[in-house]
Amino acid sequence: MEADVRVKIDRLVQVTIPVRDRHARRREQTRAKLVEAARTLFARHGVDNTRIKEITDEADVGFGSFYNHFDSKEAIVEAVLAETIAAQGEAIVAVSRQLSDPAEVISAAHRHFVRRARSDPDWGWLLVRLDVSHNVMLAALGSFAQRDLRRGIKAGRLRVPNEQVALLAAGGALLAVMRGVLDGRAPRNADIHHAEGILRLFGLEPDDAAEVARRPLPPADM
Repeated sequence: MEADVRVKIDRLVQVTIPVRDRHARRREQTRAKLVEAARTLFARHGVDNTRIKEITDEADVGFGSFYNHFDSKEAIVEAVLAETIAAQGEAIVAVSRQLSDPAEVISAAHRHFVRRARSDPDWGWLLVRLDVSHNVMLAALGSFAQRDLRRGIKAGRLRVPNEQVALLAAGGALLAVMRGVLDGRAPRNADIHHAEGILRLFGLEPDDAAEVARRPLPPADM
């Protein structure tokens, strides 16, 4: 009798686990489709001009499915932001891991963002059009920029009157230049000129800033 019960339990587990796994995979796939659709629409129209119904239509899922994964539009905005920030953090690590000069690291990071806006406009518009895009840039770049700015100051390469104000100014300038690239108003070498300007903002001597901003980018840049 006990053996029969065990056999039945084993069979139930064998049937239930795959069903649960399939259900979990479907949920993950639906959520990923919603996030990708939201990312596309936010890049195209901005957050304020995107409705939940448009997100579900773009994802090709039922309207009710949205609320199985997100409580509100604000919740999916946060999901898109989290993924964007994580991806950009990884990109900055990839760009800077081969560099030792903090000034060059700062230059390469800013050049990466400007060049990426040109090569991937959907990505660029997403960052520019997110309502809290400045916060995204600070979250993605802030800790790295602060680290490398402090390294440069310690090494006597950089100097700023106020660290926080300098970082805020650099983030705002980056978004403005990216917008110029996306609008077609910035020159092809905007990344170099922008990086040179940021280095000068951070106190690097003009000749040094011009030289560092024109150094070849690491292979991981694009």
